[in-house]
Amino acid sequence: MSRDRLHYLFLNIGHFLDHLFMLIFATVAALVLTNEWGVSYAEMVPYAMPGFIAFGVFSLPAGWLADRFSREAMIGVFFVGIGLASIGTAFATTPVELAIGLFVVGVFAAIYHPVGLALIAGGSGPLGMSIAVNGVWGNLGVGSAALLTGAMIDAINWQAAFVIPGIVSVVCGIAYVALFRDRMALNARNATAPPTATRTGTNEVEPDQRRLLIRLVMIIFFTTAVGSIIFQSTTFALPKVFEERLGDIAGSATMIGWLAFVVFAVASLAQVAVGLSLDRFGARTVFLVVATIQIIFFAMMPGLTDVWALAVALAFMVGAFGQIPINDYMIGRTAKSELRASIYGARYVVTFVVLAATLPLISWVHATWGFDMLFRILAVAAVALFLAVLLLPQRIPTPEDGELAPSDATPARA
Repeated sequence: MSRDRLHYLFLNIGHFLDHLFMLIFATVAALVLTNEWGVSYAEMVPYAMPGFIAFGVFSLPAGWLADRFSREAMIGVFFVGIGLASIGTAFATTPVELAIGLFVVGVFAAIYHPVGLALIAGGSGPLGMSIAVNGVWGNLGVGSAALLTGAMIDAINWQAAFVIPGIVSVVCGIAYVALFRDRMALNARNATAPPTATRTGTNEVEPDQRRLLIRLVMIIFFTTAVGSIIFQSTTFALPKVFEERLGDIAGSATMIGWLAFVVFAVASLAQVAVGLSLDRFGARTVFLVVATIQIIFFAMMPGLTDVWALAVALAFMVGAFGQIPINDYMIGRTAKSELRASIYGARYVVTFVVLAATLPLISWVHATWGFDMLFRILAVAAVALFLAVLLLPQRIPTPEDGELAPSDATPARA
């Protein structure tokens, strides 16, 4: 295996672990702590908020540091830091202590997306497919959170669900630093070097293109916010939805975890199709298809149980996962290389702050009306997503563009 492929593998493992750590609590809260600590599900959910707030807020400084120090070094900090934080969280004995541990996990989890995606966008190969494959690994982390946590609850205890992945992450971090220390040193020197002068006029932006870029940025951030509501609501609540609605199918924490994993794993394959389609058809067309899938199946979900609920859940998760690479693809095409991690950081501030704000929504809606109302709200959100995507330009511009071309079917790497 070449060093570039090995590096990409570590980045994929990092994405897997990032989402795994952020969703361990969702299964622990739904299946154990409500009984062990005598706290209702609606009361437990808000204790995850500090972690998701940190997941968003610290994305921006993480991207800034990566652009000015070393992206590879920041990935090493991510692996070791999040692993130790997860191990520490296992020692919590009260909801407040657990919230503090999840906050520290969120601080280190915030590093991955702006830094890892900036490294991937600067690599070789088709951009859409590279981001999509990396996204599949992240989604497998989402699915594995329910599967591994459920299995360890049944086999050991809920603390093991934090400790064992934490040890794995620390080991990965030590191996990453040992293997890519030379890249860390080289890129640290490059990041601190003065910028190369550019020929006057080369990077000037015409007024029409400036307006297009402003419109594109507004759409990216709006769809990021709405898409985050959809993604967080589905991934966080799915174990509880399955516990309530799959009574004839799932009779244990392990079985609920397995079913959630299967749904997440199958749905994550949509990202591969999306990645191929982005490189071939462009962002606007693919995004419209994904939003349509969400509208249809969220609207179908209320009232369903057992096999039908499982089938429709799989369908709307295809839409929820399928949207993930699209905004990252658009940023990867438009952002300048030296600012890419910082821009990804700003994007993920929006993403994960919205994720944190969605947790009280899940809690309130579930306590007041139940999950049927949540799915109706998500159907309306998907309609808003569809309408925003209609405003996307047919072509996503790149920093090298002087003029706008009629189609973005063949991307240029930024």
